Amino acid sequence: MNKNSKIYIAGHLGMVGSAIKRNLEGKGFTNFVTRSFNELNLLNEQDVAHFFKTEKPEYVVLAAAKVGGIVANNTYRGQFIYENLMIQNHVIHQSYLNGVKKLLFLGSSCIYPRDAVQPMSEDALLTGTLESTNEPYAIAKIAGIKMCEAYHAQYGCNFISIMPTNLYGQNDNYDLEKSHVLPALIRKMVIGKYLLSNDWNALRTDLNKRPIEGVDGTFADDVIIKVLNKYGISAINNDVSITLWGTGSPMREFLHVDDMADSSVYLLMNYDAPDTLPSHVNAGCGLDVTIKELSEIVRKTVNYEGKIIWDTEKPDGTPRKLLDVSKLNNLGWKPSITLEEGIKRVVAAYL
Repeated sequence: MNKNSKIYIAGHLGMVGSAIKRNLEGKGFTNFVTRSFNELNLLNEQDVAHFFKTEKPEYVVLAAAKVGGIVANNTYRGQFIYENLMIQNHVIHQSYLNGVKKLLFLGSSCIYPRDAVQPMSEDALLTGTLESTNEPYAIAKIAGIKMCEAYHAQYGCNFISIMPTNLYGQNDNYDLEKSHVLPALIRKMVIGKYLLSNDWNALRTDLNKRPIEGVDGTFADDVIIKVLNKYGISAINNDVSITLWGTGSPMREFLHVDDMADSSVYLLMNYDAPDTLPSHVNAGCGLDVTIKELSEIVRKTVNYEGKIIWDTEKPDGTPRKLLDVSKLNNLGWKPSITLEEGIKRVVAAYL
């Protein structure tokens, strides 16, 4: 890659895509081609074909995806498998047809079996049963990895894949129905703090920025309380509680999206598709915490002093998801942002 290389970032407005664009810009790259969903529907094969034929990008970062937390994954199972398969099929195939020099496909650590040996190395792929709640999404991402490998094997394409752990950071999704665990924790505790201090102005400002099921800050108090209750945020007088799914015992690894972006750009510059399998590379920090421990870090950072209730009738998801990141480390890259520092940054930005 050189500083004038034409780079297409699919999903440049999302958390990961925008972070990769910022990272590349910080390294002096300037020649980007981007399209929003309204400008280019990646689900439409003809539109994608026309885009590639017209723009002829040299490098492609495939960060566009249908994503969400455990609730969204389990609720919109059909959408998650269909939309992700279509997006990656179209972008990867058109990259081949139009002579893209290198493509980076972004997946997820949920590709690994539910009961995989921890930490999970790249060799764990396809060695066991997937976690049921996100199986459709995981299957789509596995297909993306295998498509990149197959196109390298048959056509010689330099298509590589990176599998990040749980990500958080700038441009995260705080929709309580569709968000991942960390942004959901942050938002619930921030709202809980507002309720504890009876700061309805701050609460209404929050809802105006991020309405919940169409309920924004202009709605009556009782309507707001009702929708908050639906998502586990309860306020009876000054008795405020946050209800979280499961037991809090599952362990999760978290990587700040700026570190993820840096590792992605590092691979674009330093890693080519190998002939040996598996070809994909894990990206994480190599450390994990329980969801309860995570909730306490967020509680302390936000300064939320209300109750936390664990709804043990709700699913926990995979018991543990820790990546073996020795392959990435051996290639010469390691993260620089600790979880505590990363959460401080995110909470400050949110507030």
